[in-house]
Amino acid sequence: MGFATLRADLADPATHRPEFWAPHLAGGRAVVNAAGLLTGSDNAFAAVHEAAPRAVYAAREAGAPALLVSAVGIAADTPFARWRRRGEAVAEAAGVTILRPGLVMADTSYGGTSLARALAALPWVMPVVGRGTQRFNPIHAEDLAAVIAACLETSPGPGAHEIGGPERITQEGLLALMRGWLGLPPARVLHLPPRGAMALGSVGDALRMGPVSRTTVAQLAEGVEADETALLARIAPRPRPVSAFVTRRPAGTQDLWHARLYLVRPLLRLVLAMLWLASGLLGLLLPPETFLPITAGSLPDAAAIALARSGGLADLALGAALLRNWRPQLTGVLQLGLVGAYTLAFTVLAPAMWLLPLGGLLKNLPILALILVWMLLEDER
Repeated sequence: MGFATLRADLADPATHRPEFWAPHLAGGRAVVNAAGLLTGSDNAFAAVHEAAPRAVYAAREAGAPALLVSAVGIAADTPFARWRRRGEAVAEAAGVTILRPGLVMADTSYGGTSLARALAALPWVMPVVGRGTQRFNPIHAEDLAAVIAACLETSPGPGAHEIGGPERITQEGLLALMRGWLGLPPARVLHLPPRGAMALGSVGDALRMGPVSRTTVAQLAEGVEADETALLARIAPRPRPVSAFVTRRPAGTQDLWHARLYLVRPLLRLVLAMLWLASGLLGLLLPPETFLPITAGSLPDAAAIALARSGGLADLALGAALLRNWRPQLTGVLQLGLVGAYTLAFTVLAPAMWLLPLGGLLKNLPILALILVWMLLEDER
């Protein structure tokens, strides 16, 4: 990274004690807490927003500055907003400066900004929640860093301070700006009714599709606009307008690929989940006479039936893991292992399956490639 780093899991109880952090905060080092969750369990929210920050703030030396990067629009009744408010309460009790940025963008993207790029890059249509007139004033991550540094040098005072860029833009305008930056032609705007968009968010929550969630839909429906006036009167940095920093460099191939693949990633996971679930049900429910001829002469009937039933259970377990997005890399390795085992086993027991006119075992090769592609797309960090 070009500078010293410390790897720490904020869900680990060890990070909830000041003794863990104290050796790293010697010499009056400043603390900037930019950790936060969009979705997760209550235990994860509590660890990231309360327990670990409380320990960090307590570990800093007397007089050392500290700042919490929170968020605007946290008055809503969502887990994201509630835990943000609780995190702010911990910071306020410790005398920590609270900064609430609006929508933060950068040359790269992650989470909500990745979803925005993906929506902007969809073919033929550009979906927006409701009328698409919700207001945003994005701030670039570099400008936010300059604001944070200024706040650490000169405390802006108690309370929460909002910061955003000087340019207001609608949800539709922001997606159109990003679509043009990606080099794509204008597209028809698709207005999603708020209730319909919220239903899609509920599906995203159930299937653990990250930024595709009720929380994200709620933020899009309300807009993300920060009132930066009061803070800018006390500090020197001046954020740039969104139209200036989005277009300051041309979009590269990697930007377009990422935008187009972002929503393909959950689609691949769901397709694989359906494949494993269907295969599992077939393995458990098909009458033996439908598959025993395949292994006739190579395997006793009882062994073939046991293999089909146990394979069905394994397939169902993988399908369930994919639906819940449970430990993606491990799930990917297990898929590769099971497809490889099936391929090897049937190559030995029924080699003629390689020559079936509709593919037979040949279909396992693109399935293996699909699993590998999905594993690569799931590895974000």
